Amino acid sequence: AKEIGLLTDEIEIYGQTKAKVRLSLLERLKDQPDGKYVLVAGITPTPLGEGKSTVTIGLVQALTAHLNINSFACLRQPSQGPTFGVKGGAAGGGYAQVIPMEEFNLHLTGDIHAITAANNLLAAAIDARILHENTQSDKALYNRLVPVVNGVREFSAIQLARLRRLGINKTDPGTLTEEEISKFARLDIDPSTITWQRVVDTNDRFLRKITVGQANTEKGFVRQAQFDIAVASEIMAILALTTSLQDMKERLGKMVVANDKKGEPVTAEDLGVTGALAVLMKDAIKPTLMQTLEGTPVFVHAGPFANIAHGNSSVLADKIALKLVGEKGFVVTEAGFGADIGMEKFFNIKCRASGLVPSVVVLVATVRALKMHGGGPNVTAGAPLKKEYTEENLQLVADGCCNLQKQIQITQLFGVPVVVALNVFKTDSPAEVDLVCEIAKQSGAFDAVPCNHWSAGGRGAVKLAQAVEKAANQKNSFKYLYNLELPIVEKIRIIAQKVYGAQDIELSPAAQSQVDRYTRQGFGNLPICMAKTHLSLSHQPERKGVPTGFILPISDVRASIGAGFIYPLVGTVSADKYKRACPEGLKWLEVRCCE
Repeated sequence: AKEIGLLTDEIEIYGQTKAKVRLSLLERLKDQPDGKYVLVAGITPTPLGEGKSTVTIGLVQALTAHLNINSFACLRQPSQGPTFGVKGGAAGGGYAQVIPMEEFNLHLTGDIHAITAANNLLAAAIDARILHENTQSDKALYNRLVPVVNGVREFSAIQLARLRRLGINKTDPGTLTEEEISKFARLDIDPSTITWQRVVDTNDRFLRKITVGQANTEKGFVRQAQFDIAVASEIMAILALTTSLQDMKERLGKMVVANDKKGEPVTAEDLGVTGALAVLMKDAIKPTLMQTLEGTPVFVHAGPFANIAHGNSSVLADKIALKLVGEKGFVVTEAGFGADIGMEKFFNIKCRASGLVPSVVVLVATVRALKMHGGGPNVTAGAPLKKEYTEENLQLVADGCCNLQKQIQITQLFGVPVVVALNVFKTDSPAEVDLVCEIAKQSGAFDAVPCNHWSAGGRGAVKLAQAVEKAANQKNSFKYLYNLELPIVEKIRIIAQKVYGAQDIELSPAAQSQVDRYTRQGFGNLPICMAKTHLSLSHQPERKGVPTGFILPISDVRASIGAGFIYPLVGTVSADKYKRACPEGLKWLEVRCCE
C-alpha cells in the first residue's frame, strides 16, 4: 500500500494480507492523469477455462517486476459456487496468481455476504408488504407506515419522495385525504410479476424452485419462488457499475422488483428500503487490495457472472487503479468468458458507465480450445483429455483458428488494437504454437505471443508485456457497437448478427410483450446485456468453431433498471416452429424446453 502511494488513512486493514481502499483517494488524485487501460478477453472457451486470470496476473507481473513499469490488475471476486464446484477458484494459477489464494477464493472481505444480506432484506420486504396489504385496512397500514413518535407524526425523507412521485405535494401526515392515504399506503404488488428472488452463494440445486409462506402466521399467502446464486443479484451488477456511494444509493432505489396490478413498475424506493440496502453495502463499495506472487498490486472487487450479467470487475477499482499507476502505467482488467460475451459487455455497458476508453485488448487462446473448435472430441470438466489434445495435430489447430479469427474481428468492431496471448501448456508442440501465432497475425492481430507465465511467472509473459506496451501507443478509434436510442429489438439484432454471426433473431410472444412493456415504461434507451451460453458463439453449446445461418431465439426479456441494462434471455426456438411441422392426422401436444 505504501509502495503504490496510498496514505495511512486511505486503507482499512483486514488481517495481514488484504485491505479495503477508501474512495476518498479518487478526490485526492482527481488531477492525476490516467494510465493505459488494458482488457483481457478470450476465445470461446472449453468448460475448463483458458486462463484469462493467469494471463492477467502474468502480464502485470511482467510489466512491474520485470520491465519496471507501474501496473495494477483488477479482478472479480469469485463466487463460492464455482469455487466449491468443478471449476475451482479464480486467483490465477502456477507462478501467476494472487496471494494468499485461499483468502482470495473464500470470504475475502465479506462483499458477497453483504450483497446476500441486502438482496434478501429486499426479498423479505416484498413478501411482508404484500402480507400487510392483504390483511389490513388503509388506515391501519398508514398508521404503521407513519407512526406517532413522542407525540409527533412526520414523513421520512424517502416517504416525502414517494409522495412527490405520486403527485401528492403535502408534508403534513394529518392533511392527506382518504384517497391519498390509500394511494400512498398501498403498492398493490401483483405477486405473479415478482422478479426479485432470494440468493445464496452455494450450488444448492434443491433451492431452484421453492414455496414460501407455509407457516400459519403467513395467513395462507403462499407463492412459488426460487433462490439464485448470490453473484447473480442485481445488487452485484450495481456494485460493479457504480461510480460513488450516492450513485449506488440511487441505483439501488431504481431496482424494479415487480409490477403493480395496473402494470406499473414497483421499485426498492417504493418499498422504502433504499437506505437500509445502502448501509449494508457501505463497506462493500470499497475495493480490496491484494498482491501477486511477485508483489504487483491487485484490486479484487465485484464478481458478476458474464453469461447472466455483464461479467466485469468494478468501475471504481479500475478508476482508482488508473490514477495510482500514473500516465505511463497500465491497468489490466479481465472480462468473463469469450470476447463475444464479456468483452462486448465491457465495451457496451461498463465503458458507457465509466466513460473510460480501453487502449488494448489481449485475446487469450489455447491450443486445447482451438483443437476443440477444429472438431476435436468433447472436453468435459473432471474427465481426462483425449489424445487429440495431448498429441500434435496441426490440422485440428488450423481448423479451430476460425474461432480465434472471429473473436479478433469482433474486437476490431470496437476499433481497439488486439494482441493475442497464446497460453502455452506443456503438451503443446512448438509447431502448433507457431501456427497459431502466424494465423493470428495474418487475421489482423497487432501481435501474437506465446506465454509461459503459469510455469515461469512474470518472466514468461515479458514478450506479451512488450507487445501490449507497443500496441497501447497505436492509434485508437474506440466506438460503441450500437446507439442507445435504437429500439430494444434492433439493439439485440445488432449484437446477434455482428457479434455472434446469427442470420436473425426470433422473439417469443412473452419476450415481445416484455419489450413493449419496458419501452412503454421508459426503459427503451438502456444498453443490452445478453444472457447466453458461453460455450458457443451461438445459443447451442454443442456448436463449436464459427456457427453460421442460425436464428437466435430470445425466450424472454428482463430488466435490471438499477444496474442500467435490459437482459434478453437467449433460449430455445419457439414451439410454433415444431407445431407447424406436425404431420396431418396427428394431434399436437406440446414441446417442453429445458436449459
